[in-house]
Amino acid sequence: MADLVLKPGREKSLLRRHPWLFSGAVHHVDGTPASGETVNLLSFKDDFLARAAYSPTSQIRARVWTFDQEPVDSDFFRKRIQTALAERSIMRLQHSTNAYRLIHAESDGLPGLIVDRYADVLVLQSLTAGSEFWKETIADLLLAETGLDTIYERSDADVRELEGLETKVGLLRGSISHTSLTIIENDLKFNVNLESGHKTGFYLDQRGNRLRVRELADGRDVLDCFCYTGGFTVNALVGGARSVLAVDASAEALSLGRENVRLNSGQADSVEWCEGDVFQMLRKLRDEARSFDMIILDPPKFAPTLAQAKKASRGYKDINLLAFKLLRPGGILVTFSCSGGIDASLFQKIVASAALDAGVDAQILEHLSQGPDHPVALNFPEGAYLKGLVCLRK
Repeated sequence: MADLVLKPGREKSLLRRHPWLFSGAVHHVDGTPASGETVNLLSFKDDFLARAAYSPTSQIRARVWTFDQEPVDSDFFRKRIQTALAERSIMRLQHSTNAYRLIHAESDGLPGLIVDRYADVLVLQSLTAGSEFWKETIADLLLAETGLDTIYERSDADVRELEGLETKVGLLRGSISHTSLTIIENDLKFNVNLESGHKTGFYLDQRGNRLRVRELADGRDVLDCFCYTGGFTVNALVGGARSVLAVDASAEALSLGRENVRLNSGQADSVEWCEGDVFQMLRKLRDEARSFDMIILDPPKFAPTLAQAKKASRGYKDINLLAFKLLRPGGILVTFSCSGGIDASLFQKIVASAALDAGVDAQILEHLSQGPDHPVALNFPEGAYLKGLVCLRK
């Protein structure tokens, strides 16, 4: 096994059990590890620190599998998978849905590995050199531990390019008659496209927040921005919304959204679907003096890393400022950021600045985040990527 020897004094993050080692902390490599192979991480004084997956092309040069001197082998991954499945069982998610996250990467001790369950199909996303190296082993273990037969791969995230990996989408294990299927979430049905849907097909992390919108929507005129396939729209209608204007740039997503409304509600006539750029649509609605009782902003990732935070902050402020201008007194703004480069404190400051510039008074009623099947390890705060606020315009 090759050794990555750190520069003097660069072991502090590993001693705090943070799972990432950046390239700038590496003094030298003893050996010639292949991409994804397991290496020992050693201090400059040759003290053992961890065992990690080696990634020669990424700025994150190594991602820790274990801080102990245990073998990283098939049995290691079996134990990690068993632990993750047992924790999901404790959450009792099966009582409200048949679609949830089974493995959440670093927060489940398996960096770069995402596994979601959609009914009887597992969807696997391999994001790093280490998860790619062990993917076939992991796939076999997943079937053995879940008792399922089918794994569909959605390893198509942009971050794979940084790892020197190509996009891979398609059947990994078993068979599947169609990549479209129907899931159940809090007594509602949603059609999901595993092949072309965002992330692994659906935004499972927003499950609880969709339900919260349902609880708050009664009697309100709702504007659902970046609506995707209508998760918030459907919940608002079922919750008693008077009307919904749903906006997204994807015609395919809007088509699936219409299907999801028909699956769950007899109120298809209460929804207006609009294909277009949300930024432009918000300005158009402002110029038309439109107003709403509830506005939902669930944009895509504006800032994947801290380097893009400044530019992303302007985008978040722009849409939230326009939303406050469109919100009636007593109206509710449900606003999110899933950008890793924008932490919760910064996001709240952005929204506060937007309200100030919009000339409105508002208060935070609730803080929202990702569901419990997307846990956050205390030694990996970056896992808390989804930030949400429920704001009341006074």
